[in-house]
Amino acid sequence: MPSGRDPRRAFLLDLLEAALAAVNGRARMNLALRDRPRRDTWVLAAGKAAGAMTLGAIDALGPYVTRALVVTRADCVAPELTGMPGLRCHVAAHPVPDERSLAAGEAALSMARAAPPGQRVLLLVSGGASSLLEAPARGVSLEQLRRVNEWALASGVDIGRINAIRGALSRVKAGGLVRAFAHCDVEAFFISDVPGDDPAVVGSGLLASRGRPLPPAGDLPAWLGGLLERASRTEGQPLQVPILCVGRLGEALEAARRRAEAGGIRAVLHERRLDGEAGAAARMACAHLAADGPALHLFGGETTVVLPPEPGRGGRNQHLALAAAMEIDGCDDRLLLAFGTDGSDGNTEDAGAFADGCTLDRGRDAGLDAPACLARADSGRFLEATGDLVHTGATGTNVGDLLFALRREPGHSQVGGLSM
Repeated sequence: MPSGRDPRRAFLLDLLEAALAAVNGRARMNLALRDRPRRDTWVLAAGKAAGAMTLGAIDALGPYVTRALVVTRADCVAPELTGMPGLRCHVAAHPVPDERSLAAGEAALSMARAAPPGQRVLLLVSGGASSLLEAPARGVSLEQLRRVNEWALASGVDIGRINAIRGALSRVKAGGLVRAFAHCDVEAFFISDVPGDDPAVVGSGLLASRGRPLPPAGDLPAWLGGLLERASRTEGQPLQVPILCVGRLGEALEAARRRAEAGGIRAVLHERRLDGEAGAAARMACAHLAADGPALHLFGGETTVVLPPEPGRGGRNQHLALAAAMEIDGCDDRLLLAFGTDGSDGNTEDAGAFADGCTLDRGRDAGLDAPACLARADSGRFLEATGDLVHTGATGTNVGDLLFALRREPGHSQVGGLSM
């Protein structure tokens, strides 16, 4: 049954709303700053939640925010920021940098050069900043940076090593952005979409550096090893500044759990972070539904999809939802929702999708084959035809992905206080 007609879907969307509210960038920044001293403040924000975080700083500090630079994606620009005095919104590219990303990097470094000694500066970073804000090291071109990012997206190399590579090729990553403001009074805040909530990983270390070693040359393509040897980057001494995480995945999951239990639903929050191949994650979640009886299972993390040479339309959450639909086909007591908390999923404008026991039937009625769509990474086309896609637009946060898996009592007439 398409979204909006099934009370179970309304229930899961209500849980999602609670989860997103718990980590909203605007609300969390307002809370973090509302008791801070009022004095002249500059703000530099980068990432998918940059606009929301900046609005939160303005909510808390009002006219004391006299200058701000917000670097984000076009669909994440908060309308309230447009035309605000002293504030500049810079739209750049994600997930692969482009000329606008380099312009954003130069704008950030120019802001640092213009700041007088002792100027209070707030650095606000969220996921997506790696490609949105960049300043290549000497000897590194945009084309080379794009090639590195495209290789990283498809390589399977862990994020720590990828960030070490990005840092070696950049003047702003691996703590470089913070060092540019060394003469200022800097505080840093971030919303985490990474395991361990490490500020040296978010945005490839715009706020901090852990000095991770580069992968051995033998583990890298020859062109990349040569590029790292030629890159000229002055690292300098690490600069320690106060850093506070204002939004993390666990807080979103806990908010959803509390909302579910307040509605009388048994909720199981799984501590292990969701990762690995999206289809395998779907099978794992469906196995919990099959084994555990009536309950809501809550998962969070970020999965991956190996793309074919010419992928179709979709993203990791849509892929997961379609793979789950294959597992629960014919089970009318089961429903899943897979969702990207930033409001986007893969190469689509959708944030994720539902899957239930009739999703495959609706797809067959539309003349579509689920295994074939999965093989082509074309889950979005299938789920659009079945009415299972979820679209929210930008959410003002980015803490990774959420997966809610619900099994209700057979014949039960209510879920979370909603009539079935």
